[in-house]
Amino acid sequence: MTIQETLDEAKAAYHELLTGRAVAEFRDQNGETVRYQAANAFRLAAYIQELENKLSTECRPSAPMQFWGR
Repeated sequence: MTIQETLDEAKAAYHELLTGRAVAEFRDQNGETVRYQAANAFRLAAYIQELENKLSTECRPSAPMQFWGR
């Protein structure tokens, strides 16, 4: 499972918690089922932030872009 797929599932689970579902679950990057309850939604939000950080690091170019004049 890619980081983006895991992030999408985590966001969907977070949405379910915020809209009243008592328990939300999804599979994490290791393929393990993770369950969150409304009481620990902050932990899920932190996990989402962690995944977003990993994703943004993966997508960055390895060297800064250079522009050459004419």
